[in-house]
Amino acid sequence: MSKFYSKWKGVKYKWGGTSMAGIDCSAFTREAFKKLHISLPRTTTEQIKHGTEVQKSNLKIGDLVFFKTTPQQRHVGIYVGNGKFMHASSSKGVTISSLDNPYWVEHYELSKRITS
Repeated sequence: MSKFYSKWKGVKYKWGGTSMAGIDCSAFTREAFKKLHISLPRTTTEQIKHGTEVQKSNLKIGDLVFFKTTPQQRHVGIYVGNGKFMHASSSKGVTISSLDNPYWVEHYELSKRITS
């Protein structure tokens, strides 16, 4: 995962984006899983329907973490260990954030473990 992150770090966020020119959160998770030969749907609405739900306290590297950022919108990232997740942030681009950040604590929805 660290090699994948290094490649994408700092790429700007673009809603609907799917490339190094700009990417959104669900396209970013889809690209990461594609490297593992696991197919994920394109949107957070569809991605959240896949996998097995896991408790936040039982997260493993590679689990998807979902956030309800507005009543109509979700955000998704990939757990990377030590209480952190990588994601395409609308304000910072592709970055690593802490699940303990008050914003993410407030908006946390659930986590899923995806297996091939």
